[in-house]
Amino acid sequence: MTRSPEFWRMGATPVPVTQIAEFARSFEAAGWDGLAVGEAHGLLPDPYVALGIAASATTTLKVGSAVAVPLRHPLLAASAMATVQATSGGRARFCLGRGDGAVKVLQQKPMPVARFDEYLRRLQGYLGREEVDIDGVPSAMTRQDDIDPSLGVEKPPVDVAATGPKTLATAARSADGVSFSVGADLERLRSSIDSAHEVCRAEGRDVDDLDLGCYVQVALTDEGDDSAREAIRGLVVTHARFSGFEPKAAAGVVEDEHAQYRTAVETMETVYRDPRGGVARIAGGAPGEIDFYPREAGADELIDQFAIAGPAEYCAERLQQLADLGLTRIYIGTRAVGVDLDEVNADRVGREVLSLLR
Repeated sequence: MTRSPEFWRMGATPVPVTQIAEFARSFEAAGWDGLAVGEAHGLLPDPYVALGIAASATTTLKVGSAVAVPLRHPLLAASAMATVQATSGGRARFCLGRGDGAVKVLQQKPMPVARFDEYLRRLQGYLGREEVDIDGVPSAMTRQDDIDPSLGVEKPPVDVAATGPKTLATAARSADGVSFSVGADLERLRSSIDSAHEVCRAEGRDVDDLDLGCYVQVALTDEGDDSAREAIRGLVVTHARFSGFEPKAAAGVVEDEHAQYRTAVETMETVYRDPRGGVARIAGGAPGEIDFYPREAGADELIDQFAIAGPAEYCAERLQQLADLGLTRIYIGTRAVGVDLDEVNADRVGREVLSLLR
C-alpha cells in the first residue's frame, strides 16, 4: 500500500509577513502538513526568520524552504537551518536549489552544478556536525551545541529541487531527498524518478534511502471564477522556466511546450534584473497586489499543461496519481507574488482537496 505523502503549502511568502504566525495557524487548521517559503533576497522576506515565527505559533505544522538558494556561506545557511530545526522541535526540512530569482536580482547566473555539489556537501557536513575543510581551513559548528544544548537535535533533512539530469544526479548523491520541478505530467515524473534511482544504484546508495518529492501548482476553481488560476499563474511560469533553461527540449518535452518555456525564461529575465521590475500595482488593488508576471510569460495554456486546475474531486484525483508514484512529499504551489493575499486558494485546497486524500 502506498504511504500517503505530506502535502506542503508553498509559494510566495504570506503577506504581510508580520502576520506569519496567524497564517501558519490557519494553514495548520486547514489540514496542511507543512509550510514552505522561498528565499529570494531583495524580493521576499528572510525565510528563516519567518519560519521560526511560524514554527513557534504551531504544534504540528512542518516548516521549511522551497527553495533556498546558495548565496549564503554554507556555515551561515546551516546555522540558520539548525536553529529553525531546534526551535520547531524537529519539524524542519529544507529544499535547496542552484539559485533563481535571488541570483537574478544580483545579475548572476545559477550556481554551476559542480560548485553546487560542493556547496551541498559542505552544508550537509556542517549540519551533521562534521569538520568541513574550505580552502585548507577547517571549521565546524559543533561548539554551538555545547554553548546552547537545545540546538543539539537531529539534523534537518535537506532536499534538492531538480529539473535537469545533472542537478538530479547531484541530489541523488549528496542530498537526503530530491523534489522534481517538472510539472504534473506523470511520464516526466516517472522518468525523473527512474533517473534518480539509476544514480543511486551507480553510487551504491539504497534507492529507498532517497526521499522523493515534487512541485506542482494547484488551483481549486469554480465555474465562472478564474481567480485561483490567476493565483497560481506566476508559480507556473516560474517552474515552467526551469524546463526552458536549456536551448534544446528535455526528454519528454515536445518542441511546442519547450518554446513556451523558453518564452517564460526570456520574459522573466527582464523582470528579475530590473531593480523596479514587476512592482506595478494592480488596478484598484491593495498594497502588495502587484502585476509581477507579464501575461506574455505564460497564461492559460501553460497552466493547463503544467499544473492542476479544476474542481476539488479532479484536483484530488490528480494528486492521488502523483502520490501513487511513491512520492513522499508534494509541494503544492497555491499563489504567486502579488495575488491572493488572503490565501483563499491555499485554504480551500487544504480543506476541500486534501481532506479527500486523507
